[in-house]
Amino acid sequence: MIIKQAELETVCGVTSTLPEHDAPEFAFAGKSNVGKSTLINGLMNRKNLARTSSQPGKTQTINFYRINQEFYFVDLPGYGYAKVSEAEKAKWGKMIERYLAKSRTLRTVFLLIDIRHEPGANDKLMYDWVCQSGFTPVIVATKLDKIKRSQKDKQVKLIRTALGCGSDVRIIPYSSMTKQGRDEILSFMEEHMGEPEKGE
Repeated sequence: MIIKQAELETVCGVTSTLPEHDAPEFAFAGKSNVGKSTLINGLMNRKNLARTSSQPGKTQTINFYRINQEFYFVDLPGYGYAKVSEAEKAKWGKMIERYLAKSRTLRTVFLLIDIRHEPGANDKLMYDWVCQSGFTPVIVATKLDKIKRSQKDKQVKLIRTALGCGSDVRIIPYSSMTKQGRDEILSFMEEHMGEPEKGE
């Protein structure tokens, strides 16, 4: 898949109505500071279209990026940032829950986990949430360039064990430096573009 065109089309806050369309959606979820915006920019071949921030917990909206006029990347609010109030976290949780329940064209949720660390309680919660919403998440193990090559398999196994993933769950190690994993993610999207919509 070649991405020729990408634009931020819709930004939804807590009270916004989610957009309705027929185009496939691929959502990205992950802890604040896991490299979500960096991954989305890397997939789109853009430097700054997805908003990166030196302050974790900055993404407080659901952002819809229209790709090639054919499908969407959906950037969900980052979770698990300690300096955000419990009330704020609850709001973001409701936004994500509403999106997972209401999107009829969502094909896959990519759940980002930092490959250097064992997934935390929030990661496990998000993983279970996605599964309970009827989706099998694809795990993107980010920051691959931060570990030695010899550690990769061990860390992937750690993620799989901690989340309780079955063998059907795909884990794709990703490096924003070398773009390793980029082609695999885009190929996965291409394969799942034409899947039936939820409820069909």
